[in-house]
Amino acid sequence: MDETDIEQVTLALLDAATDKDSEVQEQVRKSMLTLGKQQPDRVLAMCQDYLLKHPKLAVSHRVVILQTIELIVGCRIEEISYPRIKSIISLASEEMTRSKEVIPDWQQAASNILVAVGNKHINDIMEEILSKFQPGLIPHFFVVQTLANLSDSNVYGMVPFLNAILGTMLPMLGMAKQDNMKWVFSSALCHFSDSILEYLANLDKAPDPTVRKDTFSSEIFAAYDILFNSWLQSRESKLRLTVAEAVGSMCHLMASEKLEEQIPKLSPAILSLYKKNNEHYVISKSLCQVLDASLNMGSRVLETQLDSLLFALHQQVSAPVDYSNPPTVKNHNEVLRCFSLLANSFPDRLVMFVLQKLENSNERSRVGSLAVLRHLINSSTSTMESKKLLILASIRQPMADHSNKVKKRVVQVISAMAHHGYLELEGGELLVRFIVQHCALPDTYQRGQRPTDPEEVTNEALRTMCDNTLHLLTTTVGRLADVLWPKLLYYLTPAQYSNATTPLCKSLIVLGTKKKNNEEPSFKIDFTQEVNIPSPQTLMIRLLVNAAFPFHGRGHGAPSLSLLHILSVNIHPNIEILWEKEIPPLLSVIEESTCESLDKQLWDDKLLKLLSKTLDTIDDDKWVCQLAAEATRYLPTYNNALEEKSFLYRCIGVTLQQCFNKELVKKQLQEILLTARHTDAIEREGVAMGVGLCANSHLEGTLAKLDEFGKSDAFKKSPSIFNLLKERNDVEIEKVKSTLILCYGQVALNAPPEKILNRIDQDILRAISKHFNTKDLTMKLSLVQSVGLIARAIRECVKKQGYVFTRKQELINVMLDFIKAEPADSLRTPVRHLVMTTCSNLMPLDPALSENESFDLLKVCVNSVMSLPPETSTPEKTKEDEILDPKQRKDLYKDTFAALQELLKSVLSKDPTPDGLQSVFKHIESWLSSTHDHERERAVTATAHILANFLDNLTVKNMVSFHNLGALLGRLSPRCSDPHPAVRTAAVACIYALLYIQLRYEGFSLDYKDEAVDSLLPLKDQLENPDHSVLYKTCSDLTKVMSKRLPQEQLSTLVFMLFEGLIDSQTNCCRASSVILNTLLKNRGGGLQDQVPEMLEMLHSRLQSITEEQVRVAAGQTVLILASQHLQTVINTLVNQPLPYDSWISEMWMALGADPIVANQIIEMVMEKLVIMAPYVDKKESIMRGGMTKMATNQPLAMTCGLKELLLNGQSQEPAVSMFPQLFSCLTVRLGASVGVSAPKDNNSKNAAPVHVAGVAADALRILLARAQLDEVMKKLDEDNAWEAMKEQNTHIAGVTLLARAMAKHAGPRLPAIVECLCPSLNNIYECQRITVTAFFSELLNHHVVTELMLIDVLMNNMMERISDPCCTVRMLAVRGLGNIAVGSPEKVNKYAKELLAAMSSGMEEKDDPGKLITLEAMSGLSKVLLYLDKKNVHLLVVYIFMKIKPFLESENDDIRCASIHLMGNLSKFGSGEPVFKDQIHNVLVSLLLHLVDPNPEVVKACKYAMRVCAPVVGSEQITTMFQNHLHEDKSLHYGEFINDLTKYLIQDFPSMLNFYHISVIQFFKSNWHEVRAGAAMFIGFLLGNLPEEHLSHLNMGSITKGLVMLLQDPDPVVRAKAAEAMGHFH
Repeated sequence: MDETDIEQVTLALLDAATDKDSEVQEQVRKSMLTLGKQQPDRVLAMCQDYLLKHPKLAVSHRVVILQTIELIVGCRIEEISYPRIKSIISLASEEMTRSKEVIPDWQQAASNILVAVGNKHINDIMEEILSKFQPGLIPHFFVVQTLANLSDSNVYGMVPFLNAILGTMLPMLGMAKQDNMKWVFSSALCHFSDSILEYLANLDKAPDPTVRKDTFSSEIFAAYDILFNSWLQSRESKLRLTVAEAVGSMCHLMASEKLEEQIPKLSPAILSLYKKNNEHYVISKSLCQVLDASLNMGSRVLETQLDSLLFALHQQVSAPVDYSNPPTVKNHNEVLRCFSLLANSFPDRLVMFVLQKLENSNERSRVGSLAVLRHLINSSTSTMESKKLLILASIRQPMADHSNKVKKRVVQVISAMAHHGYLELEGGELLVRFIVQHCALPDTYQRGQRPTDPEEVTNEALRTMCDNTLHLLTTTVGRLADVLWPKLLYYLTPAQYSNATTPLCKSLIVLGTKKKNNEEPSFKIDFTQEVNIPSPQTLMIRLLVNAAFPFHGRGHGAPSLSLLHILSVNIHPNIEILWEKEIPPLLSVIEESTCESLDKQLWDDKLLKLLSKTLDTIDDDKWVCQLAAEATRYLPTYNNALEEKSFLYRCIGVTLQQCFNKELVKKQLQEILLTARHTDAIEREGVAMGVGLCANSHLEGTLAKLDEFGKSDAFKKSPSIFNLLKERNDVEIEKVKSTLILCYGQVALNAPPEKILNRIDQDILRAISKHFNTKDLTMKLSLVQSVGLIARAIRECVKKQGYVFTRKQELINVMLDFIKAEPADSLRTPVRHLVMTTCSNLMPLDPALSENESFDLLKVCVNSVMSLPPETSTPEKTKEDEILDPKQRKDLYKDTFAALQELLKSVLSKDPTPDGLQSVFKHIESWLSSTHDHERERAVTATAHILANFLDNLTVKNMVSFHNLGALLGRLSPRCSDPHPAVRTAAVACIYALLYIQLRYEGFSLDYKDEAVDSLLPLKDQLENPDHSVLYKTCSDLTKVMSKRLPQEQLSTLVFMLFEGLIDSQTNCCRASSVILNTLLKNRGGGLQDQVPEMLEMLHSRLQSITEEQVRVAAGQTVLILASQHLQTVINTLVNQPLPYDSWISEMWMALGADPIVANQIIEMVMEKLVIMAPYVDKKESIMRGGMTKMATNQPLAMTCGLKELLLNGQSQEPAVSMFPQLFSCLTVRLGASVGVSAPKDNNSKNAAPVHVAGVAADALRILLARAQLDEVMKKLDEDNAWEAMKEQNTHIAGVTLLARAMAKHAGPRLPAIVECLCPSLNNIYECQRITVTAFFSELLNHHVVTELMLIDVLMNNMMERISDPCCTVRMLAVRGLGNIAVGSPEKVNKYAKELLAAMSSGMEEKDDPGKLITLEAMSGLSKVLLYLDKKNVHLLVVYIFMKIKPFLESENDDIRCASIHLMGNLSKFGSGEPVFKDQIHNVLVSLLLHLVDPNPEVVKACKYAMRVCAPVVGSEQITTMFQNHLHEDKSLHYGEFINDLTKYLIQDFPSMLNFYHISVIQFFKSNWHEVRAGAAMFIGFLLGNLPEEHLSHLNMGSITKGLVMLLQDPDPVVRAKAAEAMGHFH
């Protein structure tokens, strides 16, 4: 290759080295490096020349070239000639030192070249550098920098020179005045020292093993002297740090005595740097090296420096460590290393220092001291052994620190101490207490806020850390077992440790289990010896109360129970077997539950039962009495946990039941009543339950104590209520009274039934009735609860003996007054539910209520509950009320409704007759059709409950009729379709119960099962599904059952009620009413002739106001049932309705489709009218604008709309199928005539959106296909989105094509009749209809089915005729159709060869062809046809066609480019063996190859296809194989590899054509597509890369070079990058 070409290319690359695109820049460098690797000397020479000739080149440009030189030298150092190496050294040296100023990028790049060369030619480098490193002169900055870097990269080569260098350098140090020179000297000295130390450490590998440390000592010390005494004082921090780093490295090389001399000055000097610099890591590292060197040689002087050293190091270790900033972490570790080094030499001083520092309360100081302490405990074990007690004593102060950061460090220190045997020593228990205290931390207060300080240690984080530490101490430090067991038990009972219960229990379980399994004597706890441990009674009660709330306190329930299990024998020897049996099942319950799913009442009962059994088993009255006393004393512990306190009261009640000491029982009751905090509801309830439980065994004593308490000073507002109540004089007396009232209720409930009845009036009611007129809410609630409990107690008792409760009505009135006083619009208190529960409990008691009393009771209670807002609504907060949390609200609502239902049942049970039922139902009836879901749900649910209850308790004594059945069914049956699922289900339950009640009244026995009525039960499940069709089916089934069971005399009542149901507040129920109505009319309408006119009139007025789609459907059916004889009138009315039809009219049309005979008549009439009536008229758009617009005519449009609606009815299938071909053709032509047509303007319906004329026809056609069950056709059309396409003018042809394709594929047998019906429209005067039919026929020819059905001739003849149609679009479609024969019926191609070729040729020459659409179709068609034409038919035309299509290969139009390439491929089989054709292929081969990267993927596919089929004609086996293996449409192509391989074969097989090829490629350098330009550059690149020397003469290298240089300036970066890459092949 001509050297000038390589030079030109290298020059161009050197010019482009700073291209603005980074990827191009990268590629330029790669190519320069590639050329450089191939011809290192020449390229290096060019680079040198370039730099010499362009002395004013931009620095960035020089840098790139120097970097390239460095890379070439780095990888080809062995191959570069020695003279070139010498000149490179000179160049780099010159570039590096030309500017006296420091220009880092440029000079660094030059320096790097010297370092790269220095790896092999160190002597030459040193010769050059030392020439610029002359004694007495300050050298260039980068000369020194280069020496430093060389000492790093070539240790063994450089160290032998260092003595001389140091010798020369020392005088220079004194001359250096500028900071940057001082910095570079310091840096170099640091590197030199490190290199010497590395050399000395690896003497076995070194070239001169005689080198020793003292070889350098004197020079190093001399340098140190200047650095330390002069430069370390610099103002420039960067310099100070580098000097410090150098001094650190140099210390190890200094003579011991010199170092010893320097320490008194050196140590303070380095320490002083901390204040002057922000970057402390380098200083700490240097200090560490100084300490290491000093201590290694046994320095004595260091001890005098110790105080200042420790002080400074402590400041460093106290600095916060930022783990996202590595230097601070490194500094921290380096400082700790310093402490370790000092600890080994001065242990006592160091420990005393750290412990003194611990006394400083500053947070950072403490955190630092603790970090050191922990480090020393862990790393200097032997040194610290004697200091343990001292450390234990000193750690107490930081333990008292309030900062969580300090506490976190303390925990870490304690953890380290535990592992090294500190905790067993005296005072170790304080450390354990510290850990436990912090396991009990509450959550950090700002729950929603984020900490502003990123280093903040939250309570949660500290607590988790302590949990983990306690666990680790228990499980990994074996010797701590006796320190922790049993002492940890102490922490279980004080309230301040309650949050630590879970980790404590877990640790105790681990310790206890281990000791128990190993049978260690220490497992058995001697409670008399262990001073601080709570008694077994207190432990048991504490753990039991924990277990009652298993998910509180971080889930302390299961651990507490498990610990009880382990401790059983320690609590009492008798209970081990009992607990072994009872506790594991309780643990399983917790395991399987969540906080939400646990049944709290059941769980409490289980635990109280366990307590009761335990006390039975212990069987020791003294022990039990002590338990009662301790549990009572323990009550104040729970003042902040009232639920737990309430449970403890119950535990005390159970314990007192088992006490035989009556005096103790009275004493405990007195204490409970006096010390209780009566202001709290939960506590009041707890006290009452405890007292009640106690009364089970001690009724007399309990009543006596309550009476005594009621009369005591507790109820007098005096300053002193005996001494116990001194502080409680302001306690509201009402609250104490409330407690007392509740106690009486609980006593009544829990006392033995045989003893209580005669005490109710004389003791209990007498005590509470005096408070009935209270206004206090607390007392009200207590009274209501208490009365309810008394009523329950009486009910239990009267089962065994008769009793008339004379005060019943008085109590009920008191209760109702309480309800009336409640606010109607909110539910904030349990008054309602408690009152109703109490009333329910009172109802069964004699005497019975009068009718008025009963009415008042129901009215007040039902209205009070039904009118409540929904549970989810948030009530407004009033001043005195607290808002309930959502769970409390939910429970309150649930309880209130349950209480109402119980009350309704209890009232009904007093009069179980139809009238009694009506008297209850009338209170609920008005709520059934409320607009609010929640009110309807409440009403229907309540009705379902009372009907079910009525049925269950029904006994028919005489034959009365169930006279209100019709009215009840009419009210309830529409609710079966209520939008609210709960209402639906309850409504079915109502109907079911009503019909069974009717059967009972008809005389059927209790056990009679009616199949029809029972069929309603499965309907409940169906109603869960909100699907309307399911709901209707269910309503219909329901009506059939009702219709079967309803007496005739109740029918009209029911129908009348259902008409009211049509305007129900819920549209779903309107629907249900109409469905039930229709079903009833069909089944039993015969008996209602007189009402028909009235019903029709009502229905008509209702229909206009119903907006729900489904209701209209049902109403349409009603109309059809009632109006089937008046069809003609209905049709005339409908057609004249304004367009677009409203939904009522549409439903009417649809309803008409339900009768096949009627539908048949309508369809025939519509088709006849559509053929003869004009589809549209041309109208001027406006007077101002002259354009014409197509306006649809009214009648055909209205009929199309009606036909569409009619076909929507599934019943229209039979007539639609019988007239399918005619209807399909009619609608297809109608669609063609509707595209682009606007709807007529109608003055009557200004607000309605205008009809989409084509849309209506398309919809009708779509529905017709569905009716004909052409599912596959439909599926295909939907997938292809064909309907949308057919409606719009610009996509109509594509849509019709998709329609024809789907019909041909999936509905072949229907085509003959359709074609026959469509043919006449081809001569239609309306162009739009001709286009539609031609498009349809054109696509049919694409499918073989037309040949099978013998339609081919008809279609071909029609297409031939259309070739000369005046409409351009029709002609284009005709050409397309003729081409399609090759796909659909290839065997017929030769039959029509002459006509086809003529049509296609004329198509390619079409003049009146805007957009070249006909040309495109002709080329595509010819492509398809050629595949099947015999050679004889085409032979003579091949070259003619080839010449015609060649201009299209580079067309701007993607489709034409694609079609022409495809056609060329298809021509290939006719040209094989023809030399002239082979030439033509080679003519276009380059074009095809470059279009493989065409921006259009379809063109790429066409190229792959054409090249694959033309491959055999090319005349090279290798190329043929390659094309056929790699050029598959669906496979991706690695274009670079492909072109690379191809050029190799072209060179081998067609060397004579290389000249033609490369000239062709160069022409594409100017292509419009940047992808093609980039491809052309690649092509040339690979051609050059693979070309043997001897073929170079075939190429015009001048043109190539010129072209690539031009491309290197292309606007597109990819093209520039590929040009640069191609240049890399010039070698």
